[in-house]
This record gives sequence, structure tokens and C-alpha cells, in this order.
Amino acid sequence: MLIDIHPTTPEERKIAQAAALLQRNGVIIIPTDSVYCFACALGSSKALEKMARIRDISLTEANFSLICKDLSQVSEYTAPVPQPTFKLMKRSLPGPFTFILDAGVQVPRLFRKSKREVGIRIPDHNIPRTLVEAIGKPLVVSSVHSADTDSEYMTDPGLVHEKYMQLVDAVVAGGIGNIEPSTVVDCTGDEAVLVRPGRGVL
Repeated sequence: MLIDIHPTTPEERKIAQAAALLQRNGVIIIPTDSVYCFACALGSSKALEKMARIRDISLTEANFSLICKDLSQVSEYTAPVPQPTFKLMKRSLPGPFTFILDAGVQVPRLFRKSKREVGIRIPDHNIPRTLVEAIGKPLVVSSVHSADTDSEYMTDPGLVHEKYMQLVDAVVAGGIGNIEPSTVVDCTGDEAVLVRPGRGVL
């Protein structure tokens, strides 16, 4: 199923259609301010397992990230964030960044792994943030790009749909995606460390 949603002013009916799939343990593909991503609702173990199967990785090894609607929601899923890190995030978000933070107590259980860190995203794109608002919880996401896929090919939602329509419940088309992934910044130590350069510039 291909759901075409306006990237700037998402149509309420279409957002509700995509949100309903997420709430029924679905896995969909969504646009972000960087690359297109697989997405499911946080807390849906069935969807999380399905997403790991699609990516051909085990849940214990998966480095999935959370998309939150704002910094207030981020605080529900992380340990207390030091003031310098909070200022950095406030300056950079919404934007094409993934900040690695110490996870709150419930996150390892939800991800079914012992790792005490979590990647956090607040993309500068209305579709994922509106979906988070609609389902009332963060999205678990993972890039559709991988070593064996052509990055440019994966920027076109129509081509993404052709490739994955048998594996996911829907592809949300929100315009041509970007080639560059998000910039990853590790904030679990005393100082922020750039782990992977991407679209975001610190």
C-alpha cells in the first residue's frame, strides 16, 4: 500500500490511516528529514520483531532509534540529560541528527536488549512528528539504506514501495528523500562525540 501524504501539511485522514496500521502492530516506511526509514510503534513487540526480520538482524544487535515529537517526550525515555547536552539538542532539533543518550529504565525492556543507550531523533519533517502525535508514543525507526542498496534508488518512495511492498504494511510517500543519513552524536560521555557525519551540521 502506498499512502501519499503532503510533507508540509499532512492530511489528517491519511495520517489516521497510517497511524491505524502502526497501532495494529504494523511496520511502515516513512520519510524523514534525512533518509526514508522503516518505522513501528514503540512497545509493539510483534512489529519490532518484524522490523528486525526485514533488516535481517537480531533484536539484541539492532541499533534502532526513537523518533519523538519534542524534547519533552524525549525526557520520558532517557536518563536525565546534562545541561550542556540539552542545550546542544535544543539548538540542533528538530533536525537531521541522532543523539545517543543514556536510556531510561523502561527502554531496554521495550527493545528487549541489555544495552543502556538509545538513539533519539526529532526530525525536521512534519509527517513523522504528526504520526508520533497521532499514536501517542515514539516511533522505532531504522534506515531503509543498507550496504547492498543503491542510496539514490532509495530516495524515491515509488521505488522504495516496489522493493518493499511485500514486506511492509505501507509506504508513506512524502516527496523525494535525501541520500545523506542523519548525523550521529554520542552524548553518553563527558563530551559530545561525532560518531557519523551526515546531513546535520553541529
